[in-house]
Amino acid sequence: MAGTLTTLQPPGAAVPAPPRGPARILQGAGRAAWLAARRLAMLVVLLAVVFAAVEALPGDTAGATADRGAGAAELAARRAALGLDRPLATRFWDWMTGLPTGDLGTTARGERVTDVLSGPFPNTLLLGVLALVLAFSGALALGSWSALRPGGRADRTIDAAATTAFALPEFVVSVALLLLLSQWAGWLPAVTLTGPDGAPESWNMLVLPLLALAIPQIGWNTRIVRGALADQAALPHVKAAVLDGLSRRRILTHHMLPGALPAVAAGLATSAGMLLGGAVVVETLFNYPGIGAVLAGAITDRDTPLVAGVVAATGAAISLLLLLADLVRTTALGERR
Repeated sequence: MAGTLTTLQPPGAAVPAPPRGPARILQGAGRAAWLAARRLAMLVVLLAVVFAAVEALPGDTAGATADRGAGAAELAARRAALGLDRPLATRFWDWMTGLPTGDLGTTARGERVTDVLSGPFPNTLLLGVLALVLAFSGALALGSWSALRPGGRADRTIDAAATTAFALPEFVVSVALLLLLSQWAGWLPAVTLTGPDGAPESWNMLVLPLLALAIPQIGWNTRIVRGALADQAALPHVKAAVLDGLSRRRILTHHMLPGALPAVAAGLATSAGMLLGGAVVVETLFNYPGIGAVLAGAITDRDTPLVAGVVAATGAAISLLLLLADLVRTTALGERR
């Protein structure tokens, strides 16, 4: 090994030390700024695609929201009032310039988009956060249990169950839960009733939508946790810990999980996007007061500002989680170097 180092590096040359103190802080801040700018650019591109996609749908919002029997002159006046006679790029630019101030525009029915989303979006966010926490907890427990017993019956059973859970679409899981826990057992309500504040009346109305969203993601993240821990188990320092006679729990918590954290964080961030996407279907099935119904109605009305507002709100939440996952991954890789 010494000979190899001598041939690659001149005698007496100093090995560059990793940055410390203010230099390390500046390096971390620059990395975070670059990652944030990249996520922001991706969100802008996504919003532009949404504008173009809604525009490509048959008909327009003037015709979809006009009174029945409206004539051509009335429709033309309504299109002018909604700004549909302007180029798509101009409308997109005007809408984007309002985002820094929190202005998401006005719906085709004359309501502020922020007012329309102020009630349903927190409900969807609550459901998504709870499902993400449940997915993380379940996947961490199952993946760790499986990784500590490689090749055993528990490992094979968990792997088969995780694969099956992830392969099932949310609507299939929702229907199965409705039949088992509501119709047959009668333990949980089949639909969500809304209280005066716009939120579900009771906590038990959250259980079925929560499980329907979390079960596929538990399967997805269990496989990620299991694979990441298996990679860590093959490293020399983990094998040395086994030979030293350390307990399996200590090996898991002190030697395997820290190295698996970047992969687990990336999997959870990906799950956030899947959860918010699946929420549209799950909320519709359980009559949950979230953005699912809002988005469905907005697409029916060809209401571009409202569709874009939903995408902007959910996209910002997902981008934040992806940014945090990027920071965890790059920080962990930087520390290894």
